[in-house]
Amino acid sequence: MTSHNHGLTVSDPRETLIDRELSWLAFNQRVLELAEDKSTPLLERCRYLAIFSSNLDDFYMIRVATLKRKLETGVTKENTAGLTPNELMKELSAKTRELIDRKTKCFHDDVHLKLSKEGINIVRWDELTNEERELATGIFHNQIFPVLTPLAIDPSHPFPYISGLSLNLAVVVKNPDTGIELFARVKVPSNLPRFVVTTTGDDRRYIPLEQVITANVAELFPGMEVLNVYTFRITRNADLELEEEESEDL
Repeated sequence: MTSHNHGLTVSDPRETLIDRELSWLAFNQRVLELAEDKSTPLLERCRYLAIFSSNLDDFYMIRVATLKRKLETGVTKENTAGLTPNELMKELSAKTRELIDRKTKCFHDDVHLKLSKEGINIVRWDELTNEERELATGIFHNQIFPVLTPLAIDPSHPFPYISGLSLNLAVVVKNPDTGIELFARVKVPSNLPRFVVTTTGDDRRYIPLEQVITANVAELFPGMEVLNVYTFRITRNADLELEEEESEDL
């Protein structure tokens, strides 16, 4: 039997293989496209936006966290798709920013407006009437204030542990007597409804819970001047969640 050795041309893996993480982002992009599709029922579009965001959280908590560990340990070897960890991270970051911009545009420029036409109005604090502000402030005093625990950060109080995916307010206050500025963290309670209803009837107006807290945050710091309030959230490495919870600080 005579064997023949045929020459094979191996192409660049970047041209023939798709990276697993980029493929996953492409899948989540298809979820977003269902939300962008104007023929999809309105509430289903909202649901797809929520699924897209939840998927992205999980992706960063697990997939991107693993990639970051490779970067931290100095791994430079290309994967089967021909990408180094650094190259892959850059591509993932760029694609993620693009998708988040699309999600934001989809909600604010389209879905949000259509929800309003259906009597579901998501508003800001400065859009509330005086009567609605009084109602929201009453809800703050009776239901929200009792479960808030502001934590000050100073040399005697290390930065507190912040759980993954929790919504928080960073509050900068100043002592009017000494002029010293302090930083505090207020966790937005996860056991309360995400939105506060400010009206009754067919047309409902909803305001995000964190905006009600922000509007009344001075009551958490009597005698102090509130300079700024910022909303933030941390997406933690899911594999390190247990280990970090045992730590005393961030």
